[in-house]
Amino acid sequence: MENQQEYINDLKEIKDIMNRSTRFMSLSGLSGVSAGICALIGAYFAYEHLYKIGYERNELATINVNYLILIGALTFVSAVVSSFFFTHIEAKKNGQKLWDMQVKRLVGSFLIPLGTGGILTLILVAKGFVGLAAPLTLIFYGLALVNGSKYTFSDIKSLGILEIVLGLLATQFIGFGIYFWAVGFGVLHIAYGIYMYFTNNR
Repeated sequence: MENQQEYINDLKEIKDIMNRSTRFMSLSGLSGVSAGICALIGAYFAYEHLYKIGYERNELATINVNYLILIGALTFVSAVVSSFFFTHIEAKKNGQKLWDMQVKRLVGSFLIPLGTGGILTLILVAKGFVGLAAPLTLIFYGLALVNGSKYTFSDIKSLGILEIVLGLLATQFIGFGIYFWAVGFGVLHIAYGIYMYFTNNR
């Protein structure tokens, strides 16, 4: 019985070593929480300054569209910087490099769908289809998470699927896109970050 338990422990250790060699396992739960808070702040400003005037194309002046893009860009940069900060701390604690082959693969697989979705969203917003911004960003972000999950925690895939489902639902409620956006990028991130934080610190 004791030998069997040692065998099981050895297998777990081997599995952990293989995971560390092929996956980036230093994502911080606090990075998810901070990104979610940034998203909620961005959603608040978007709601206060833009969405109260409606989604119709003839009601949105060019400066309003540009301001919407500015809010999105600032929210994205703030979320990335805060996530990088907490992930850097986690990687240092785990003795893992923040920029190694696993991270390069993760970033590459993440940026392809995310970049595609971002460019498509900007094109449509510039043409006046502002109501599609929230659904498209949620869907492509979810696809990016699913695509990148094979290079980090597998739980990321579940978060990605939830984002995709939420984005698809948002296409049926265009006038409420800001709420879906706040839930997807804000609430889900915070909830997942808390879950990941307590899971990794048990």
